[in-house]
Amino acid sequence: MINRRTYTASAMSLLIALAFSFQAGCRAEQPWPLWEAYSQRFIDPQGRVIDRSAGDRTTSEGQAYAMFFALVANDRVRFEKLLTWTESNLAGGDLSLRLPAWEWGKNAQGEWKTLDENPASDADLWMAYTLMEAGRLWRDDRYANLGLTMAKRIGRQEVGLANGVGPTLIPGPVGFHPDENTWLLNPSYLPPPLLAYMARYQQPGPWTGVIQSLPGLFGPGRGDGFAMDWVSVSSDGVKPAIAPAQPTAGTKDPRAVGSYDAIRVYLWAGIADPATPGVHGLMGQLSGMSDYMKTAAVPPVEVDGSGKTTGVDSPPGFSAAVAPFLAAAGMKTQATEQWQRLSATKDASSGLYGRAAAYYDQNLALFSTGFLEQRYRFERDGRLKLKWK
Repeated sequence: MINRRTYTASAMSLLIALAFSFQAGCRAEQPWPLWEAYSQRFIDPQGRVIDRSAGDRTTSEGQAYAMFFALVANDRVRFEKLLTWTESNLAGGDLSLRLPAWEWGKNAQGEWKTLDENPASDADLWMAYTLMEAGRLWRDDRYANLGLTMAKRIGRQEVGLANGVGPTLIPGPVGFHPDENTWLLNPSYLPPPLLAYMARYQQPGPWTGVIQSLPGLFGPGRGDGFAMDWVSVSSDGVKPAIAPAQPTAGTKDPRAVGSYDAIRVYLWAGIADPATPGVHGLMGQLSGMSDYMKTAAVPPVEVDGSGKTTGVDSPPGFSAAVAPFLAAAGMKTQATEQWQRLSATKDASSGLYGRAAAYYDQNLALFSTGFLEQRYRFERDGRLKLKWK
């Protein structure tokens, strides 16, 4: 288990020291170089974020993350374009009336359109939060009111009462409740800073109950101290689960794993203020990763439901994701090694990370390096403290 005193007393001093060492080769100045490189590669002039590794599709998650990064960068022009494209193409022209569809792209007939109307609650939560904070920081009531409207709709449509756990954020309104006693949940959809923010600033609402449900969700639903991509909540308790899409996608040997979704759980814990409700308990429940990284050169790309490593060659974005978590756990040497690994993969010509400059790696790196370079911080109640403000 991670010692609370070590965690709370040393995390910030370690991060400051790491920031100085990291910035020796990557100065934290305005504008944000990685954000500019990302925008050039993945955002079109209209404000559509393009996942070039997945058929040039666009997801509501990608739009929401980009809006957050634009706010951190004080890039209001791109923020407005991102919002306008999202509202026009994913929400039928009005985000105050409906949550955004999660996937847009080219269908089998070659038409560019919405591919899946079902909203994704993590994207919705990040978008609502970012709009509310944009309203506060840019003093724009339009953003604030739209974000609050979205937050209320999320609370009504995307929070469910899971047996034995309590109120929790479900992945979307449709498709994650296979029977009256079972929920399929994604732990990476529950970043504590955003939940704390909603609990304080969107009242009345279900968010305090969602925070209180975290120990019951993360504790039994992990694989020997590792976060899982998906968990099931039923009368049998909370257990690692296969992804909802696996049975229909014909995946061979479907099984519960912790991989590309779960890596964000460590990231959210690492960038949260240590005093944020739910964070200390979460750090302790993730000791499988911290123990593994005491001797491993890179984080595992996949672990199974028992915590056994089944893939070790993870992409650079995984190092970006675990580095703040390791720093928050007091593991300075290991955190430095992961940031150095990430830095070593940076392409001088593109300004992006990894040989393939993969879309997901850049998103994880933006969260991680933006935090390391002190471009943003979350306060204990989830409010943003930004470098430019």
